Amino acid sequence: MSGNRIEQLPTRLLARAYARAQAIRIEAYAEAGTTGYQARLLASLTDEGDASQAELSRRTSIDPSDVVAAVGELVARGFVSRARDPQDGRRNIVSATAEGEAELERLEKIAGAVQDRFLAPLTTGQRTQLANLLTKLTEQA
Repeated sequence: MSGNRIEQLPTRLLARAYARAQAIRIEAYAEAGTTGYQARLLASLTDEGDASQAELSRRTSIDPSDVVAAVGELVARGFVSRARDPQDGRRNIVSATAEGEAELERLEKIAGAVQDRFLAPLTTGQRTQLANLLTKLTEQA
């Protein structure tokens, strides 16, 4: 690692850690034939309930156009269903299927393996501390 003062700033260190985490995550999901977006959408639908595509975008912080594309892929794979909202025909309501819930269980195992690989240098206590610190930082947004 560079010893210059900019490279040592916490924001720069976070950026480097993020890049490493992304590379590990993208590789793992690609090997599994899926994407992080699909995992996040399935988790949102399973944990937070059915939603419009716009609501899924808000819940997951995924760009609306990316939600549309990912939902289309999930529909094609039978992991979600999409139907017109009876109260507003302009909206689609997306729901996880039983197959989607089973897929989410598979993806949770992959996400766990990603966490283990990325956090391997840390002890259990350090992992908890890191998660707590990152939560605190993200709550300020």
